[in-house]
Amino acid sequence: MAFPTLMNWSGGKDSALALYHALRNPALHVTDLLTSINAHYGRVSMHGVRVALLQAQTERIGLPLTQLALPENPDMAQYEQQLRTTLVPLQARGIRYSVFGDIYLEDLRRYREQQVAQVGMEALFPLWQRPNAELLREFFALGFRAVVVCVNEQYLDASFCGRLLDEEFLRDLPPGVDSCGENGEYHSFVFDAPYFSHPISFRPGELVRRSYPAPVAGGQAAGFWYRDLLPLP
Repeated sequence: MAFPTLMNWSGGKDSALALYHALRNPALHVTDLLTSINAHYGRVSMHGVRVALLQAQTERIGLPLTQLALPENPDMAQYEQQLRTTLVPLQARGIRYSVFGDIYLEDLRRYREQQVAQVGMEALFPLWQRPNAELLREFFALGFRAVVVCVNEQYLDASFCGRLLDEEFLRDLPPGVDSCGENGEYHSFVFDAPYFSHPISFRPGELVRRSYPAPVAGGQAAGFWYRDLLPLP
């Protein structure tokens, strides 16, 4: 028996590869996608990708999308309340599992498990603790294609933003940068996948820097570079 399953879809490489494995798991029946959206800007949270391109991804996957709409600068209490409000009707429809693309951040895994457990779901992590090199080889070999849409300037300069996620990009990463970007070094947008009906066409747009306040008092503000992507017909 396959259980109804929710995929937490960011549009980037890790969620895309996690969905690949969830779709191939005979115990799971992926029925829905869930994405956090910055409602003020109309873009995917953290990644900065336009909702129109998110919708292009979900149309090519062929699964319904639920948007978790957040204010411009939500605090954790706002996020958690909105998450529960969004998950409750999905759980009421019989969804039992919630799939994530996290790889090895233990604190984040525990947090996700706690949040979905509050509405009666169980979190699953198909990529958990797999070596970075193995995951990236698999990602490329399966025919996934992605572009880097956001970089944290603490780790990478603006020249990395807008590049294709490929072997050359990985070779150019500075020492100490996680090759999968698991510490938030970079985020990506998948424009082709083995389960897409056809690739997504786009062109690069403006390169923009944004600064966000420190999460704790006395901390340092975080700076990020974003490459806008413009959808093409």
